Amino acid sequence: MRARGISYDTGFVHNGAIGHGRFDAEVVRRELRVIRDDLHCNAVRVMGGDPERIELAAGYAADLGLEVWFSPYPLELTTDEMLSLFADCAERAERLRRRGADVVFVTGAELSLMNKGFLPGDGLDERVAFLSEPQRVREHIDEVGARVNDFLGKAVALVRERFGGKVTYAAVPLERVDWAPFDIMSMDLYRSAEIAGQFADGVRHLVAQGKPVAITEFGAAGYRGAGDRGARGLEVVEHDKDTRTPLRLDGAYARDEAGQARYLRELLEAFDAGGVDSTFVFTFALHDYPHRPDGDPRDDLDLASYGVVKVLEDRLGTTYPDMPWEPKAAFTAVADFHRGKTA
Repeated sequence: MRARGISYDTGFVHNGAIGHGRFDAEVVRRELRVIRDDLHCNAVRVMGGDPERIELAAGYAADLGLEVWFSPYPLELTTDEMLSLFADCAERAERLRRRGADVVFVTGAELSLMNKGFLPGDGLDERVAFLSEPQRVREHIDEVGARVNDFLGKAVALVRERFGGKVTYAAVPLERVDWAPFDIMSMDLYRSAEIAGQFADGVRHLVAQGKPVAITEFGAAGYRGAGDRGARGLEVVEHDKDTRTPLRLDGAYARDEAGQARYLRELLEAFDAGGVDSTFVFTFALHDYPHRPDGDPRDDLDLASYGVVKVLEDRLGTTYPDMPWEPKAAFTAVADFHRGKTA
């Protein structure tokens, strides 16, 4: 595996509200150093909805010698709004590349699910619900693919006018992306119980298509049974309807950090064995899903977090006394796997 990475959340923007409220430049710099030195990553996918934050974190990552995947992540935007975001970010990514950094531009992610106009449904919940109806999916899948590829053609042309490095897109399988305009095939790919038996073959099929393959997102939440849900681990969270701010869990769940760690280790091994070029664990931290061990267990949002660290609200950690989080078992699993590949 050439690029051993993890994603880094700079704050997602929904209806004008930006997450990761405690975003702090010095903490960002320190966390990226932990990603390089302690998680033994040589790449990082810098994600978010605010171009300035992405550029700031990407610059720190580049200074540390990490390969930077510059990844604007639009939520509930129109196609015109997305093109504007990509144009802005492509110019920022090119400035970084001209400094000598190794930069890959990620032209959005899961656009059909996360934004308007590709799948039926006015919001994310409606679009996810649509995916639970296989017959309707089969009826619309060709149309969805055509819409996604038409938009991506325009987006890639716009990005390449402004950015001279490699370009990719973080897809989900239903989008049937035409990879001809891209340098790298990138897929957000989770193993759920329903597809576990076909997962390894699916990875090999991706790699056999010829272009370098990146898995831009994979992981598990930290409650028992979350690995079986794969990408649907966050469905146990109740969100504010307007801002998508997480509020509480929909019930009581048992913490299973060992299960999260095992899932990540197994998928890293599968991707490595399958010949994948680059992997990005999802994710270092989800700052809007803090660990609340006291009180109502439904308030412990970290149980639903895909982060390899648990975010603390009102104190600093023990392992890293200067950081407001504590590593989970998943942190050690990722570090051990990556360390073995650097030996």
